[in-house]
Amino acid sequence: MADSAKNRKFHTLFGWFDQGQDGYLSQDDLQQMAALFIALPGGDAPDKAEPLRAAFDKWWGLLVQEGDADGDGRLNRDEFIHVMQSSVTAPENFEGAVLTIADAFMGIVDTNGNGSLDFDEYVQMYKGLGIDPAHSSDAFRRLDRDGNGAISHDEFRTAIKEFYLSDDENAPGNWLLGPLP
Repeated sequence: MADSAKNRKFHTLFGWFDQGQDGYLSQDDLQQMAALFIALPGGDAPDKAEPLRAAFDKWWGLLVQEGDADGDGRLNRDEFIHVMQSSVTAPENFEGAVLTIADAFMGIVDTNGNGSLDFDEYVQMYKGLGIDPAHSSDAFRRLDRDGNGAISHDEFRTAIKEFYLSDDENAPGNWLLGPLP
């Protein structure tokens, strides 16, 4: 499993979530991620910001409860990878930990409120989250499964599920943060 697609995605997530760049994830790192999401256009509205903050707090609770093996209140890369594989992606936790964030996030990045992401909204999301926009066209094309020029809420959820749950190297959802490393 060391070089599996899921393992590489979780390594990428750790690097992205480690906002302090200190080699550990803390509650502060996840709060900074929430702030990054909320800083996107429309994200500061209380009805959008609060559900996102609450979802990140819930995810942090699961991460630290299930993954903090040494009890120091933070997770190193190995602890994070382990808890992602063993607990966060477990069916009983995935909806509440990950999809709740995805749903709240979709409410923020869907700036025109039509229930889907058009290409401009998607590129804005990439830029705002610090993801190299050079890959946004490829990613958008792969995630827009029906080819209608928009990523629907269902397509977005499918991409999130694939990113976190699939070990298929070619799953379109792997492109959420750009190409797999």
